[in-house]
Amino acid sequence: MGLSVAGKIINAHIAEGRPEKGSEVGIRIDQTLTQDATGTMAYLQFESMGIDRVRTELSVSYVDHNTVQIGFENSDDHIYLRTVASKYGIIFSRPGNGICHQVHLERFGIPGKTLLGSDSHTPTGGGLAMLAIGAGGLDVAIAMAGGLFYLTYPVITRINLTGSLRPWLSAKDIILKVLEIFDTKGNVGTIFEYGGPGLERLSVPERATIANMGAECGVTTSVFPSDSQTRRFLAAQGRDKDWVPLTADADAVYDKEVTIDLGGLEPLASVPHNPGNVKRVADIEGIPVDQVCIGSCTNSSYKDLMTVAHILKGRVAAPGVSFVVAPGSKQVLENVLEKGGLANLISAGARIAEAACGFCIGNSQSPGSKAVSLRTSNRNFLGRSGTRDADVYLVSPETAAAAVLTGRITEPSRLGEMGISYPDVEMPDKLKIDDGMFIFPGSAGEESRVIRGPNIAGIPAGSPLPDILECTVAIKVGDKVTTDHIIPAGARMKYRSNVPRYSEFLFEVVDPGFYRRALEIKEKGRFSAIVAGISYGQGSSREHAALCPMYVGVKAVISKSIERIHRDNLVNFGILPLSFVDEKDYERINRDDMLEIKDFRVPLMKGSSIKVRNLSSGEEIETECRLSTRQKEILLAGGALAFMRGKRE
Repeated sequence: MGLSVAGKIINAHIAEGRPEKGSEVGIRIDQTLTQDATGTMAYLQFESMGIDRVRTELSVSYVDHNTVQIGFENSDDHIYLRTVASKYGIIFSRPGNGICHQVHLERFGIPGKTLLGSDSHTPTGGGLAMLAIGAGGLDVAIAMAGGLFYLTYPVITRINLTGSLRPWLSAKDIILKVLEIFDTKGNVGTIFEYGGPGLERLSVPERATIANMGAECGVTTSVFPSDSQTRRFLAAQGRDKDWVPLTADADAVYDKEVTIDLGGLEPLASVPHNPGNVKRVADIEGIPVDQVCIGSCTNSSYKDLMTVAHILKGRVAAPGVSFVVAPGSKQVLENVLEKGGLANLISAGARIAEAACGFCIGNSQSPGSKAVSLRTSNRNFLGRSGTRDADVYLVSPETAAAAVLTGRITEPSRLGEMGISYPDVEMPDKLKIDDGMFIFPGSAGEESRVIRGPNIAGIPAGSPLPDILECTVAIKVGDKVTTDHIIPAGARMKYRSNVPRYSEFLFEVVDPGFYRRALEIKEKGRFSAIVAGISYGQGSSREHAALCPMYVGVKAVISKSIERIHRDNLVNFGILPLSFVDEKDYERINRDDMLEIKDFRVPLMKGSSIKVRNLSSGEEIETECRLSTRQKEILLAGGALAFMRGKRE
């Protein structure tokens, strides 16, 4: 039986376990990436391991999230990241060089390699035929120290692309169609692998768009083959030597197959407030638009920006539309400038933002109150833009450009009625390349002293699970609560290196009283529990969504279902992740109820059900904890760092 592309990469990197569906395997990690929102904590954890140098083939520290420097906190973090990179042999990508996923694709991605990143959109690298996986910062720190990354051997779904895209459609419409088919839940433990004749005309940046937003489906990652398009992209980057062919065997077997006819697609949009809420643009036409933001790690490539630049050439944004463009990298900006695209954008009224995450994470360009914002980014969770009552729609660059000109949500093909022809932009065979914004290990002026500012606090220590776990339910939330709901991004994220301070904003969007309530429970010597609906913890890989609850005394999360990265982060910080055996039992627990979980160690290790007694109602509720033996041992030890210390002792 032949192998898929994903199967070939995984099998070539397995160091522990067997390639059997549903079993846990430990794989070797070739490359890692971090960004500044998650990187500081990851490197603090790495330093605590006592390793003198990173042990991967390549590790890169990017600064792309909190580049707006109001106050000293972000600047201090960037200095820490630069000096820690210098000491431990990590490439440092300076602020202004670009978004980690776009830059890594351009300069470091290699087909067939494994990449672990402390950002949930690390699967962008799958567009270059990498096995690229997002994880919590602690998992990335362990990989940098030479440790394995553990995952459940995945279910592999093949998505066959046939036909070709019609004018005014793009890769964003493909992934929105995938989201419409698969939704944002129920895909844990799955890899999407793309194939079929429809790939022939999809460039690597287009593939990267699709792989990037596959994260919204909750899959482990997405993978494309390495073919002539891959070779062309690497040649344009001056990296011909990095190309290797990598395709699925003709007799490869998949767990599921879905076919999408590209020629039959229509322009699509994700409507507020979840990426899975997909509708045809034609069905929402006419809604007035206040803001259009083009960029993010999903749609900020040369092809994306040049397409918009050609559409807008000689025209001006509609009155009342705030128009923002953020290139994905310095390389993109320089090449768009060289080809005349930047002049078109500026003439059209674009406000050129940094080559950074910016508006996507809500740390700049927040829309007005009750505004409608069209964005080419990947998430439109409630409040993520920085404005709680704004409506954010996720669209393609073409649909975004149409709204810039009309001031309304407009099916982009209607621009033909304005005399605008669709620009079929091709990726150049040779790109202008400048690596001057990287600081490479061993370069002149390498520093061995790590500089820590006053906002950088220590790592809070977890504690082993007690024999009898008594918890007060500090909060009860509904379905699809994201990591942004748990701990906000945007301006609050400048406290990411200071867990006590950052914790003050836990569940700020959902229940501002949570922090004080949890502290009162902790001051009484008790633990807290969180009760949640389906797909709890979807979204960002930010481990603070587990680390901050641990700090305020949370010891258990009981949910209908929980997403992979967040579940792993909970385990890493000693929080028991339980699921209702019967989802109807969610209704039998209320906020402020007292829960008792005792005699759980044996059933936990055996994988049998765990009884939760609601002391407030007298009812008993059946739960389960689906973890590997290794994860259970980590959990009982009080988290990954405590577990590792115990093994060393």
